[in-house]
Amino acid sequence: MEEFLVYFYQNKGTIFIIVLSIFLGVEVISNVPSVLHTPLMSGANAISGVIIIGGIILLGHTELSEGISLNLILGIFAVIFGTLNVVGGFVVTDRMLDMFKKKKKK
Repeated sequence: MEEFLVYFYQNKGTIFIIVLSIFLGVEVISNVPSVLHTPLMSGANAISGVIIIGGIILLGHTELSEGISLNLILGIFAVIFGTLNVVGGFVVTDRMLDMFKKKKKK
């Protein structure tokens, strides 16, 4: 428990910024109108694409002779979760755009 308190005290500025950004993000996202959802989804897909590239670069610099390392695990998670986010974002955006198409009469 003492190690946790020492870690918290040494990194209190960083922890404060992370907690503040979580509250700010929740407030901003909850006030986004539905009209802006599709452009924001496209921006989120672009950010996730950058995360995928970063994960691939991290995997490329990982030494496989060392066995399973933290870089390998983080790189694999970054690629998997980034890919899931991009694909899911495109699926949601496609479904939203289908709602605006005129339906064909039989």
